[in-house]
This record gives sequence, C-alpha cells and structure tokens, in this order.
Amino acid sequence: MSATAQSDSAVRVEGLCKSYVKDGSPALSDLSFEVGKGELFGLIGPDGAGKTTLIRILTTLLLADRGTASVQGLDVVKDFRSIRRLVGYMPGRFSLYQDLSVAENLAFFATVFGTTVEANYHLVADIYQQLEPFRDRLAGKLSGGMKQKLALCCALIHAPSVLFLDEPTTGVDPVSRKDFWGMLGRLRDSGITILVSTPYMDEAARCDRIALLQHGKIIAMDSLAAMLASHATETFAVRGERPFAILQDLRAYPGTRYCFAFGQEHHLVLHHDAGGPAAASAYLRERGHGEVGIRRIEPNIEDVFIGLMHEQSKELRGQAASELGHE
Repeated sequence: MSATAQSDSAVRVEGLCKSYVKDGSPALSDLSFEVGKGELFGLIGPDGAGKTTLIRILTTLLLADRGTASVQGLDVVKDFRSIRRLVGYMPGRFSLYQDLSVAENLAFFATVFGTTVEANYHLVADIYQQLEPFRDRLAGKLSGGMKQKLALCCALIHAPSVLFLDEPTTGVDPVSRKDFWGMLGRLRDSGITILVSTPYMDEAARCDRIALLQHGKIIAMDSLAAMLASHATETFAVRGERPFAILQDLRAYPGTRYCFAFGQEHHLVLHHDAGGPAAASAYLRERGHGEVGIRRIEPNIEDVFIGLMHEQSKELRGQAASELGHE
C-alpha cells in the first residue's frame, strides 16, 4: 500500500486471525479492512461474530495469532503503549468504578492520562451536561443510559483521536440509543475516528460505512446505501394467522430461496423460476392457510445480511460436497 493510502487510514487490518484454545474455532478468519480518518465505521453482526475479539486486538488488549493491525500508523504489538495514549475504549460491559461518583470517575480517568477534566471539558460538555444533576451519584446507581454516557465521557476525557466502542447501546432503551448515536455523529463531525460494533442492524444507517461480520469473516463491506443498491433480490413480506406454520411451510416450499421471521411477518425470497408470489400464495392455500397477504417490499439491511449468509452457506455446502467427492 502507498504511503498516501496509509496516511489516510486511522485503522488498518491485514490478514488478522484469532482462535481460542478451548474449542479451536476461529474467532477471526483472515480479516482485512481499513477505516479512514474521521470515519464512523460500524461492525455489524450477531453475538459470536468476532466483533469484541477484533476490538480487543485493536486496543492492544489481546494478541492475534496471525496478521497485522495498526492504529494511526502504529503497530498494535510493537507500539501498544503509544496506542493506549491516543485511543479511547468503551467495552461492552460497564467497567467504571461503581463505588465512585460520576464526578470522581471522570476525574480519575483524566488523572490516569495525565490531564484534567477542565483541560478537556469541551470534548464532553454536551454529554456531561446531561450527567451534571447526578454528578455526586455513585456510578453503580445510574440508569443504563446514564452509565453509557458516563463511560463515553471517560473514554473521551484524554482527547483520543480514535474511539473504539464495543456494543455501546446493548441493553439501553430506544430513546437513549437515539441520543447516543446523535452524540457519536457530533464526535465524528469534530474529526474523531470512531469504530463501533453493534448487533442492531438498524444502527447501520448511522455509520459512514459498515462491515457485516459472521463467524469471524467480513461477508460485505460498504456504505448502507451501496449495500441496499447491490441487493437486487425481489423480496416479499408474508403475513397470516398462523405465522409459525406459515414459516415452516414456506421453508419447505420448493420455490423458496430463503425465508425468515421479521416481527409479525416473514420476509421471503423466491427462486426466479418459482412462479412469483401468486404461486407461493396458492401453495399456502393448499396447506390450509386461509387469508395470507403477500406483498413486495424494499429490502432492508436485515434482508441483505440474511441473503449474504444464505449465499455463504451455499458456498460452504458446495465446498464440503466437492471435498467429499474427491475422497
């Protein structure tokens, strides 16, 4: 990679692999990507996809088995002390001192990094103003949303250039989630690079780019708009009186490419030669389903993710069959 490309990257990962000895399964498998300076980059995926492992490697808390990673041009192994001074890290589990007050926690973290709350108050002012009425309350007594705001303040108080957030909105109410992402947008606008992981697909819309992770691999990476545009698959929403039975029957239908539950409905993708929604509706009627509504919808990020997982599973099954055929 050219020097110019490197200078534009805040985070760079090449061929990163990590397995845990307990079961030997790969937590990360040959991961490679870059995050540009000033970018709000999202790692989207279910539990066990490898998000936390990746963030812990990038914040120098865990060693990879193979591959390289750098933050602001600094190697995560050789330059771990320098990296720890210039990044902010907010782990998934609330990890502040619960027997210290809000104000005491913030002052403590500022002191650890050799600064003061007063020197960098402008970085956390918008967030801390919401905490000000509770400044003397013990951190352990705060609500979930307030705990996340305090953790973000403590991660920012030393003026980091890169911020790593591991599932910061898990277990937080919808209003607090919205407020939190508004704060991240303002931090990005101030020039801070943010890498955030989340299991919530709807939060992808808040990121400049996203990487979809599954089983330690990136199965897609782009802006949300580009991913949706590339997903040209015709998608239908199906609703009826016996949703579970409908889901089972649709999955057994020969014309179904894949189908999954989505709230009170099911999202359905058919094979091109399946006869369309009319044939699927007739099939359901034959199996005793009365009033079943099938309508075409615009696919969302969940549809993209499920579609990519389906294609990945097909490839793996094909590889396994090919290997068995050569034995």
